[in-house]
Amino acid sequence: MKLKQRVVLLAILLVIFIFTKVFLIDNSDSSAANREDQHSFQRMMDKLKIELNPNLEHTLQSPWEIAAQWVVPREVYPEDTPELGAILHAMATKKIIKADVGYKGTQLKALLVLEGGQKVVFKPKRYSRSYVVEGEPYAGYDRHNAEVSAFHLDRILGLRRAPVVVGRYVNLHTEIKPVASEQLLSTFLTQGNNSCFYGKCYYCRESEPACADGHIMEGSVILWLPDIWPLQKHRHPWGRTYREGKLARWEYDESYCDAVKKTPPYDSGPRLLDIIDTAIFDYLIGNADRHHYESFQDDGGASMLILLDNAKSFGNPSLDERSILAAVYQCCIIRVSTWNRLNYLKNGVLSTAMRTAMSHDPINPVLTDAHLDAMDRRLMAIIATIKQCIEQFGTDSVLVEDRMKLSHLK
Repeated sequence: MKLKQRVVLLAILLVIFIFTKVFLIDNSDSSAANREDQHSFQRMMDKLKIELNPNLEHTLQSPWEIAAQWVVPREVYPEDTPELGAILHAMATKKIIKADVGYKGTQLKALLVLEGGQKVVFKPKRYSRSYVVEGEPYAGYDRHNAEVSAFHLDRILGLRRAPVVVGRYVNLHTEIKPVASEQLLSTFLTQGNNSCFYGKCYYCRESEPACADGHIMEGSVILWLPDIWPLQKHRHPWGRTYREGKLARWEYDESYCDAVKKTPPYDSGPRLLDIIDTAIFDYLIGNADRHHYESFQDDGGASMLILLDNAKSFGNPSLDERSILAAVYQCCIIRVSTWNRLNYLKNGVLSTAMRTAMSHDPINPVLTDAHLDAMDRRLMAIIATIKQCIEQFGTDSVLVEDRMKLSHLK
């Protein structure tokens, strides 16, 4: 073989060697990441069932101190939460020492302070479990059980961006009225033998109170985030106009995501991928009402999109509102870790995990079978949407490796 041919052959072999090495390294990194995703999923499944137990071992801290220390820019609570059962128990049982009207908003709620000084938001039951909310996908009152369900879905998806929530029964006569502010107390009334209140909010009306069964009211209790983490409100780029006959740009412009990608904080950092995660989360629960969202203040786009106010969910199990997924099918990107988690939850695993996670909640059963079946069905629609994106743009463009280092992880 001539020298020139040998040089050419060696050059070809060198190129093949380099590409093979790069391919193997990439595959090795990908395989390692996928294995970590599998291990994380298994750890979550192993610890899914939470018994509400007052005992806190190996610590002198209160449940409220522990929960406050959990919060970091990218998580409301860590992956490993052995104290979660004690915190949920405290939220469901601690004495109520103050009660007032809720913070500003459109829906009825009360702001409670529990023994030890912990603020929580109480959302009362307005519907029976089997009630179907007809009309627009964002119609109806808040659903208290939706907040409980959304928290556990957040755990199952591995997002850890929703506040801690638990169901609770309160006696309006003995637990709320004796410690209620004058403003809240002025909204109490009686219908038949049932105690009711209508609170203060944009849509709160004396003619539409929330009523207890006698004096006992079912509701959900949402843990207030620590005051050292002030929130910043943002308009959701895929929010609705809520005006008949007026469409938002994303509803008619299929290239809308290109414009979003050029706009801070979506032009860099994790926020756009958080929007995608949130669209998936909202589609699974049927929440078409996320017109705004919160992050931590002055975060420069680096903190998480916090999954607050999830109560306009689980209204109609027969309605799969595809427009909730607009950010997904218009941007056609998704975190690899989210994609892996969705695939682990196929074949009924999601609904089984939800049942297990909520089995010890005081207001269990939290959801009807129809709503749980709807979650399995919607999951497959999400996976089909991502597969269409992959077919159109390729795996490398659609699946984004974005595993941000969290302070809880070593």
